[in-house]
Amino acid sequence: MNMPSPHRKIHPGYEWAEQQNFSESDVDCTTAVVLKILDGKCKMSEGEKMFIMEIYDVAKYSPGKLFDVETHNVIYKARYDSNIRVKNHVHARRLFAEKNIPKPVMKQYKDMLRDGLFG
Repeated sequence: MNMPSPHRKIHPGYEWAEQQNFSESDVDCTTAVVLKILDGKCKMSEGEKMFIMEIYDVAKYSPGKLFDVETHNVIYKARYDSNIRVKNHVHARRLFAEKNIPKPVMKQYKDMLRDGLFG
């Protein structure tokens, strides 16, 4: 597992995520929410977005069904570089996620987050 720098205080979202046994759909949903955040379409508060990014930093090492290594590379680039080419890749992958993750699955994921973190 990828550990944060020893000089950095561990974020509560990261700690929470380390205790979870993420299903493939949880990993896909986390990735989809990160894509939505990076595409500027997420309506969460800045604090909630930070929690999701920390969760993603743990969940991305677990297997999902929808996203490959290239998607994670695009996310990495988008977190540190906002050029139009990277933004277009994020946008396309967000639309793919929205098309391929059923709404009830995403709702269940958001309920898990709300109960575990934001509740």
